[in-house]
Amino acid sequence: MKTIGLLGGMTCESSLVYYRMINEMTRKRLGGSHSAKSVMVSVDFGEVEPHMERGEWDRVLGTMLDASRAVEKGGADFLVLCTNTMHRFVAEIDREIAIPLLHIVDATAAAVKKAGLKTVGLLGTRFTMEEEFYKGRLRERHGIAVLVPEQEERERVHKVIIDELSRGITKRESRDAYWRVINGLARRGAEGIILGCTEIPLLVKPEAGAIPLFDTTAIHAQAAVDLALA
Repeated sequence: MKTIGLLGGMTCESSLVYYRMINEMTRKRLGGSHSAKSVMVSVDFGEVEPHMERGEWDRVLGTMLDASRAVEKGGADFLVLCTNTMHRFVAEIDREIAIPLLHIVDATAAAVKKAGLKTVGLLGTRFTMEEEFYKGRLRERHGIAVLVPEQEERERVHKVIIDELSRGITKRESRDAYWRVINGLARRGAEGIILGCTEIPLLVKPEAGAIPLFDTTAIHAQAAVDLALA
C-alpha cells in the first residue's frame, strides 16, 4: 500500500470528509481492520482566505509550496490537494516536489465521461468558476464543455462557501439557492453538475430524478485509494 499525502485545511470541514472517506474506502477494499496509510499537513484557512480575497496569490502560493514540501518529507508517495481552488497552483507545486500529484480535475473528468456526459455545469469558489485552471483543463484535456452560473449567481455561490460552509454552517435558504442555480444550468444545457468545491457536498445532496451531481471530494478520495492500492 502506498502512503497517501493529504494537504488539508482548506477547509478543515472537507479535510475531515477526505480522511474519513479514504479510510472507509480502504477498509471496504481490504476488509477487516485495515485503514489507509497517510500523512496530512493541514494549513490554517483563516490565514489563507484573506489573501485569496485580496488577490495576493503569491502569499497563498508560498503557503501551498511549504505545505506540499512538508507532505513529501512526511513520507507520502503522492500528493492529494484536499481542495479544488488550490489546483490553480499545480504547475508550481509539480516543480517543487518529486512525488506525483493526483489532479482532482482529471479524476472528475473520468467520472463525467464514464457517465457519458459531454456538457456539465460547474459550481465552486469564484476563482474556480471564473479562471481557466479548472474549466480549461476539462475542456482542453478531456473534451468536456463547461457552463458556469451568471455573475450574480457566482457571487452567491462563492459567499455561501466562504461565509458558511467553510465554518461548518449549512442553511436551508442556501441549499435552496444552490438548487435554483443548478436548475438554471440544467435549463442552459448542462447534463450534470460538478460540485467543484470540496465543501459543497456538505450542503447539496443528490435528489431523486434530479440532474446528476459529481461530488469531487468523493471522486478524488476514491482515486486516491485506487492509486494507493494499485
